[in-house]
Amino acid sequence: MSKKLKNIGVVSLLTVVSRVLALGRDSLSASIFGDSILNSAFLTAFRLPNLFRRLLGEGSLTAAFLPTLQDELHGNGEQGAYALLNKVVSWLVVITGALVGLAMLGLSQSRRLTGHEDKWYLVADLAVFLFPYLFFVCVAAALNATLNVFHRFTEPALSPIWLNLAMIASLGGAGLHFAQTPMGEMHWLCAGVLVGGFLQMAVPAAVLVRAGWRPQPDFALSPRMREIAALMAPGFFGTAIYQVNIYVGSLLAYAISDSAATWMFYANRLMELPIGVFAIAVSTVIYPLIARHAVERNFTAMAEDYRKGIRLILIINVPAAVGLALLSEPITRVLFRHGEFTADAAHSMAGLLVLFAVGMPFFSVVNLTVRAFYAVKDTMTPVRIAVVDFIVNLVLSLSLRHWLGATGLVLASTTAIIVQTLLLTRALTRKLPEMRFAPLWPTVGKIVMAALVMGLVVGGAWHGLQGAGFGPRLRDVLALVVLIPLGAGSYALLLWLLKIEGREEFTVLANRFLKRKG
Repeated sequence: MSKKLKNIGVVSLLTVVSRVLALGRDSLSASIFGDSILNSAFLTAFRLPNLFRRLLGEGSLTAAFLPTLQDELHGNGEQGAYALLNKVVSWLVVITGALVGLAMLGLSQSRRLTGHEDKWYLVADLAVFLFPYLFFVCVAAALNATLNVFHRFTEPALSPIWLNLAMIASLGGAGLHFAQTPMGEMHWLCAGVLVGGFLQMAVPAAVLVRAGWRPQPDFALSPRMREIAALMAPGFFGTAIYQVNIYVGSLLAYAISDSAATWMFYANRLMELPIGVFAIAVSTVIYPLIARHAVERNFTAMAEDYRKGIRLILIINVPAAVGLALLSEPITRVLFRHGEFTADAAHSMAGLLVLFAVGMPFFSVVNLTVRAFYAVKDTMTPVRIAVVDFIVNLVLSLSLRHWLGATGLVLASTTAIIVQTLLLTRALTRKLPEMRFAPLWPTVGKIVMAALVMGLVVGGAWHGLQGAGFGPRLRDVLALVVLIPLGAGSYALLLWLLKIEGREEFTVLANRFLKRKG
């Protein structure tokens, strides 16, 4: 387990760097564009290639490709795995290349559909620039999945860093120096997306080539390729439901007002910070393990690793959700309240962040639970549950947006993710009784108890800080610099005193680290 924790730590550390850079990127774009229609249009347009990226790259393809590649590696060694990778990449190049070409051609003709507001044509124009990103990132997903199967987690974790660095450099460097208009700055930002996408593909490709991969076209429909296609079909549908769900929400937000899409995007990004830092890192490391156990039909070991992953996810994400909700106002103001991003925009965004935080632990659990189904090559059950999630979200979104605006959209998505979590957990237990959630309830009770006490400590300290006479800016900075470590420390101490399950594993890892340093 200590080796797993070490891998999780590496992925988490690199993800922290990536998320910090992403916050810097978002803060920079918020400062330059504010919550203007131009920024909302860019965020809405950028979601379009990302929607297809989840469908063809990091979603159904990775879920189907990784366990099949695990089988191939187990049966035919590295050369067999590289041959399968060549087949997958060859078909990805053709399919995504054709999709990008058709999308760019169609979107470039958007003004032939007359009678719409100009802001919708603006989204189409920006999407034409951004769609080639889909090609790079889909190929990168297959390459990174291969590296994960080979237990190389560092290079895949670096992938989003290249995108963030490229976007920061293009907007904060070239964009501010050479662009003469806001639209010119926006074009530089789009160029940064494409450069970052290319780097996301090129870096893992270079690593695999050094490891022995020899890329070459191969369109043979081997049994393994047919297996991937069969697994992808329902997975594609399930991922499509989920991603369309998200995109419909962003379109509804864009339709509500010129600013709502920007508020929702940035609030969601803050919610995804702890998810990306730890929950995704845990899932990335645990998924190949449970996939291997599934191949070996060792469901007892699979359940053990799955529950360890869930426990690690909840230990981090429950208190993170409480902290985000309590400190949403100072966090939003410190990170985004500057330049063109006004105080009213920061206040509106903070309210949405509280609601997103409620659903954060559930979203984290869903990520690993879906992968548990994929590990046993069951892609239909997540699809059926995704349909329910889609219906719940759509009905609530359409019902609440007229009364509550963007708040109603976030309430709808949070309710839907809670329903999805409960249904997935129940279905997984029915399919594999060894995977039952019951052994985790004592851990959950201790986590909730420690998080509630931490919330009282942080909430009381924030209340006292507000009446201490500090200036608004200094008060908000102190809230982040002082109260976040205070909350984390009090929470960790309480968990230790409550003898949280698995603490011995952290102790062994810490002792090894200290011994190595000594």
